[in-house]
Amino acid sequence: MTAADNNPKRAGVIPDLKGQQPMRWKNFELKPWGRVCRAPTTAARPERLSEIAPIVRENHSNGLSVYAAGRSYGDSALNSNGQNCLSERLDRILAFDERTGVVDVEPGVNFRKLMNVFLPKGWLVPVSPGTSFATIGGAVAHDVHGKNHEREGSFGQHVSELDLVTANGVSHRIGPQSRADWFRATCGGCGLTGVITRVEFKMRRVPSAFVEAKEQRLENLDGFFAAFEAAKGASYSIGWIDALARGAALGRGILETAEPAAEAGFVWRKKHAASVPVDFPAMALNALSVKAFNSFYIGRVPKSGRQRLRAYEDFFYPLDAIEQWNRIYGRRGFHQFQCVVPYREGEKAIRRLLETITASQSASPLTVLKRLGPGRAGYLSFPMEGYTLALDFPNRAATEALYRALAGVTLEHGGRIYLAKDALLSAEAMPPMYPELGEFQRVLEEIDPDARFQSDMSRRLHLRARA
Repeated sequence: MTAADNNPKRAGVIPDLKGQQPMRWKNFELKPWGRVCRAPTTAARPERLSEIAPIVRENHSNGLSVYAAGRSYGDSALNSNGQNCLSERLDRILAFDERTGVVDVEPGVNFRKLMNVFLPKGWLVPVSPGTSFATIGGAVAHDVHGKNHEREGSFGQHVSELDLVTANGVSHRIGPQSRADWFRATCGGCGLTGVITRVEFKMRRVPSAFVEAKEQRLENLDGFFAAFEAAKGASYSIGWIDALARGAALGRGILETAEPAAEAGFVWRKKHAASVPVDFPAMALNALSVKAFNSFYIGRVPKSGRQRLRAYEDFFYPLDAIEQWNRIYGRRGFHQFQCVVPYREGEKAIRRLLETITASQSASPLTVLKRLGPGRAGYLSFPMEGYTLALDFPNRAATEALYRALAGVTLEHGGRIYLAKDALLSAEAMPPMYPELGEFQRVLEEIDPDARFQSDMSRRLHLRARA
């Protein structure tokens, strides 16, 4: 089957451009999901792949960056006082082979669209991040992982080839077996190698649109580690932690595992999302309100645990049920801290991290603990075999100091920070956290010797050798 999915042109922003006609650039202030980082920029919003090369060939003051759905929490896609290519309208499904499950898509296609189109036919993306609004181009640029990383690896490991327009405006077809070093620099490379214009990857056959999910309450961190070990063979697993619990209850929470459900059908009820209509007051999210929420949340699951049928949509993307949930953190926004620490140091490191967080009393209710396997596709890919801890902090006066303390613990135990979520990591921490940084910089110098592609993150972290 071939699907062109040619959406009608959205009028009013970009004219009907053909060939080498100049793009129309407009002034924007781009603001990613965390709402802390903001970037005044001049941006073009192409609607056809043929418009990418002319954008790239132009002379760009302060470089060019690629901005997709704005779901990164930090500054990886921002380019302050420079120029951005907005890829959101490059959202067509180009082809699909029903025999093999191989799909070709433009970079602006998101995970929600893929689920809506293909899950009723029995196909599912092999790896998905925690929001369906992330795009495939962004998934490659950050080599995203999901609740099945221990078994299935990162998204980039399922990509067979992709098309990349480099700084000279030339399109290259690359993959794990073709220009493999360019491919490894692009997967997890934060958009610095060029503009991804096409991604080919293989979907996964599933027996229904549902999983059989099992939830169990765990009284402390020791119980969590034991339960994770026992659940190593699960298809999917994720833990929620009460990050304000202290003492003997440190690390209490809920572990959820899941397996594909057979014979449950391919029709699921798509829920109407609620919405946060306004920004919450700055003090609405405090220790008392978070403690109350955490007590309620853990109390939903009986002490004996429970099993239930859940749609993939609900299991993969619980936060998508609340539109604009980032408004809960108020106008000042929030930072997300996500680290991974190797298993040899994991239990000790996670305990130290949680003790530091509980002492601060500034955690959000969205604290996640997962196990990761060895799978990674790029030089700067985040995953390593170990435990990953992720949580949000409201953007307050003490947040940066807390972040520095947590990053220090992570580094001390041989771990790293997830660049897709980051806005505070120092350049000095990059080489020990990402030992292949030098190889990434070498390949980047080959692909883009004049540093045409840049971002606020690339400058902050000195991701280029000549920063």
